[in-house]
Amino acid sequence: MQEALLKTYRYVDKIRNPEAFRTWLYKTVRNACLLKRRRRAHEPRQHQSLEQSSPEDGRLTAFEIADRAMRPDEAAINSWLGGRLRTALATLPPLSRVIVFLREMEGLSTRDVASVLRISEDNVKTRLHRARTLLRTRLKDVSSSSARWPLHTRPRKSSYSSS
Repeated sequence: MQEALLKTYRYVDKIRNPEAFRTWLYKTVRNACLLKRRRRAHEPRQHQSLEQSSPEDGRLTAFEIADRAMRPDEAAINSWLGGRLRTALATLPPLSRVIVFLREMEGLSTRDVASVLRISEDNVKTRLHRARTLLRTRLKDVSSSSARWPLHTRPRKSSYSSS
């Protein structure tokens, strides 16, 4: 919160439209919170010693750490799906791509997207609907060779047999 207020203080004179101050302040606070969350995404919720003393006998025991890393198959699938999504997004007209990004990924309201892009709210709604329809069509099309799961990443059967 303090970082957002400092940014607000530093850049308040750059606001062109005083009526947009509330939206601008909201975006500044939201972005500061998101940056803080991203920095702390991999930190544990509480810190514990790697060695803990056993309450029964007072001896030190090893602390087990849960592996939160994504499994290799999950990482491969996420990478593949992300590639498909990036490809589908790249086929959208530039303005529609920006609208999808602001609404779906940044979470801005229709009104905020309209004010950022300086277009009407109805225009935002129409373009967003068309963009979602195009994305749905392109992501559903599993019959094309580029949309199929890549053959080289499918698990292979082992040539070793367990006897």
